[in-house]
Parts: sequence; structure tokens; C-alpha cells
Amino acid sequence: MADNVKSGIAPLAQAAQQVVVQQSPENEALLKPQGAPEFFIDLRPRLFKLPEYQNKEKINVRYPLLPPYAFAHVFWDEKQKELVYHIEEQILNDTEKELIKLIQLGLEEMINISFRYATKSDLILKYIEKNVQSIIAELGAKVSRESYLKIMYYIYRDFIGLNEMEPMINDPYIEDIECNGAGTPVYIVHRKYQNMRSNIIYEDQTKLIDFVEKLAQKTGRYVSYAKPLLDGSLPDGSRVNATYTSDVTTHGPTFTIRKFTKEPLTPINLISYQTTDPKIMAFVWLAIEHKFNIMAIGETASGKTTFLNALLQFVPSEARIVSIEDTREINLSHENWIPAVARVGFGIPNLLGKQYGEITLFDLLRESFRQNPDYVVVGEVRGKETYVLFQGMASGHASYSTFHAASVETLVRRLETPPINLPASLVDSLDIIISVVHLKDQNKNVRRMVALKEIIEVKQQVGTVDSNTLFEWEPIEDKYVYNGNSHVLAIISKRTGIPVKKLEDEMNIRAEVLAKLAEKGLAGYDEFTKIVNLYYKEPQTVISELGIKVKA
Repeated sequence: MADNVKSGIAPLAQAAQQVVVQQSPENEALLKPQGAPEFFIDLRPRLFKLPEYQNKEKINVRYPLLPPYAFAHVFWDEKQKELVYHIEEQILNDTEKELIKLIQLGLEEMINISFRYATKSDLILKYIEKNVQSIIAELGAKVSRESYLKIMYYIYRDFIGLNEMEPMINDPYIEDIECNGAGTPVYIVHRKYQNMRSNIIYEDQTKLIDFVEKLAQKTGRYVSYAKPLLDGSLPDGSRVNATYTSDVTTHGPTFTIRKFTKEPLTPINLISYQTTDPKIMAFVWLAIEHKFNIMAIGETASGKTTFLNALLQFVPSEARIVSIEDTREINLSHENWIPAVARVGFGIPNLLGKQYGEITLFDLLRESFRQNPDYVVVGEVRGKETYVLFQGMASGHASYSTFHAASVETLVRRLETPPINLPASLVDSLDIIISVVHLKDQNKNVRRMVALKEIIEVKQQVGTVDSNTLFEWEPIEDKYVYNGNSHVLAIISKRTGIPVKKLEDEMNIRAEVLAKLAEKGLAGYDEFTKIVNLYYKEPQTVISELGIKVKA
């Protein structure tokens, strides 16, 4: 293990409450699949629920990340008077540390790994293990099985994985991993216990520079002193933002890894978490079916993209979706889908400020309208691509995106002023705005949809908008209020000839369907998508199977 990174590794805590992992016979935590190498890392998902605590000072929980090699330990630090997060790994003795250094030097001379694809194949692990065994044999070292497995874990971690960050990457409860520079602790954002300081510290700036370079290799991007900013996605979908030099960030290189769930959240998940409720989702379902334009707004890490990704699961299976992002985050179980990602260029920018080979969001969005999409999705708009997106809305393409804004008025003002400068007539193409917020304090860590507003008219005066708040969150009772008189349902009624009362009845039926699915725990991604698609074709089948009684 590298000496210039402090991890505070200590004997595995005995006093901590052990979290029991729920296993099925075919998914034992330490059961090696047939044909696995001598050393085996089980990366299959683990299902466990962390206990609830009213008092933070009582928290003392330890749970597996990469068992039996790495565990997470969350406990109250009495000295610092704060909750902390420690990575606990098996301890190496001096002989094992020295042997690892020699093996690493040997591996660097013997193999050449494509880091971007290394974690996608067990063949790499088998190949490395053969080379490690050859090096140990050449050194004439006698190693016990226990020491060999420990050595292989650290070789795996540092060559295939993300070094000291590898256990954290495999923690399903971590949302963000944040390093603010050399000499400061790495912080994490925990889904259960919120912000915590970890025991990982990069003491040596050179070590931190090497790690940022490794992140760049994993994301398939380029970082250097000339181009010190990195923004990309890891093979598992996690988003990486990093800086390379102390010229940009004075404490040295930094990185932030935003982790996403391996399986995208569904509307049922959001209902179960009380981020929204069935009636809101039923209304959105109707709006998407009838191709209304929707934008999710909120602050950083408020859950905009997650909410948008969940809404897109209401798109009919035969419809064509084109999604455009600068860093891949949208994840859909939809066959008729073109996911497009912007590409960075290289070399000196031309007179227009564009590098050779660069493909921007603007380029992709402009071309997407020639691909005959039914639905256009832009992960986030913030520049000149916004104009093209709203042009698409105005020309009849159902469009969805996210935007950094705290309110509808702020959104409209930002759209109408530099650098975007949209005319009011284009902003008026937007139909529905969903506001989401992330609430964090000492007692809660929740995300809520605070309002769903329908745009009635955008006035010529900058920042002035006439809207209808259809749903809003009542924080005192933590419930959602439906205000009625939907502008969108009235438009659907004019288009289709269906009375508003019948549309409201349909919305209520769909709300019951979603509530029943949440009640039965049918939140699986593929399972939910199949039910939605079946409802489009045979609504009565879904209604009867769920035991919903429809009023005549």
C-alpha cells in the first residue's frame, strides 16, 4: 500500500454494529463462481438496510464493501465531536508492503492495461494474477495463502480499481466523494448519514496528480497542465469532475465523483421515498403521452437528472428518443433510443473558439432534429444549445431538460437575459416546470418536488410569467396539495375532444395504478417499464390484475 496516502487503517472494529447482508443461496457474499481465479472480488450488489438513529452520538455501524478485504465503519468521533466515515482494510505487515512494491514494479514492466475497459472483464484479473504468481516465483518468495490474498487485493485495487477510492466506489450508500486537495481529508456524502469526513488523506501532491491522471484515463478524457479541467464519466456511470494543478485550485489537484445507482430510480422509487406522490406522477404520465414540454429545475445535487430520468420511463415503447449530454447520465430501458454524448476537441481553438474535432451539445442537438425524434432530451441546458432546444419545442418536438434555477421566475429571467437571450415567444413553448430541492439539516436528508407549475403565458416584460401551480409540497405535514384547474388538461381536452372530467378520472386511475405498484414494492426498472407499456396497450388488464375498482 502506498505510504504517502493516509487511510487510518486499523484492526476491524469489534464494537461496531454489524450490518447483516441479505443473501440468497446463489448469491453468497464470498461464494466464488465456477471457474473464478484463486483471488476473487465479489462485485455483485449487496442488499442491506442501515439502522435508524435518533442520536448521532449513538451511531456505530460497520458494513461490507469488498468483503473480506474492505469495510465501511461509520461512528461518532468523540474527540472531533462529529460523525466520521472510515474505510477499514486488511492490514499489511512490513514484508507484505515491500513485496507489493516489488510486484508493482514488475507488473509495470510486464503488462499494459487499458484502464478504461479494465473493470469490464474478469480476463484482466486472471491475467494480472498469472503475472503476480510469476513475479513471486521469480523473487523466490514464500507467501502464505492469507498473505497472497491480501496482496492480490491491493494489486487489484491499485491496478484495476481506483486505488484508495475503490472501496468507496463500491459503497451503495455514497452519493459523492470529494477531495479538496493535498493534505486534507476526503469527504463523502452519505445517503443515510449525510456529509462525513473520511480517514483517507492524500499527503503527497504527486500521488494526487497521478490519481487525477488515472481518472482521466478511466473516463477516456485528456488532462494536462495546458488543459487542467476534467469532466467525464467512469465506466460504471459515475460522473467525475477534477482539477489537475495548483494554478487552478490552490490546495492542489481536486476531484469530485458523483455516484449514481446501478439501476436508475423509477417513479415508484420516487413515490416510496416521498420525493413525489402518485397523483403528480399520473399527471406527468398523461403530459408525456400527449407530448408536452417539461423542464426540471433546482440547485446542484437537488435530484433534477434523477427525476427527469424517472419521468422518461413513461415514454411509449414505440416512440423514438434522442438524448444529448455533455457527460452521460441519462439511463433508459428503451430500445428505440439514441444516446448522444458531446466530444471534447484538441489543439488550439480557432477564431470561433472551437477546437479541432470538438462536437458540442449545440452540434448534436441541431443534428438530432434530422433523426425524426418523438422525444428530445438534453441532460442540462446552459448555453447556445438552449436556443435550438426551444426552437424544437416551438416546432412540435416534445422536449425535456434540466436547468439550474431556484424558481420559475428565475428560470424565465435567465432564459431571457444574456448569455442565452431567448425571446418570450420561444420561452412560451415550455409547458411544465418541476421544481425539486434537496433538504439537509441535522435531522433530515431528503429530496422533495416542491412545485409543479404549468406555464400559461410568458409576458414580453423580462422575467414576467403567468403560471398555474398545479401541485405543491406542504412541508409541515410533508404532503402534496393538488390545486386543480389544470391548464394542460384543458389543452389536451381541446386537442382530443375528451372532457376534462374524463381526463381527471383517467389521471386518478393511473394514480391508483402507481400507488398499488408502490404498495406491492414493484419498483424494478425493467418490471415497471413493462407495466407502463402494457397499460398503453391493454389498460384494463393492468387495472384488473392490480385489483383496482373503476367507478362507472
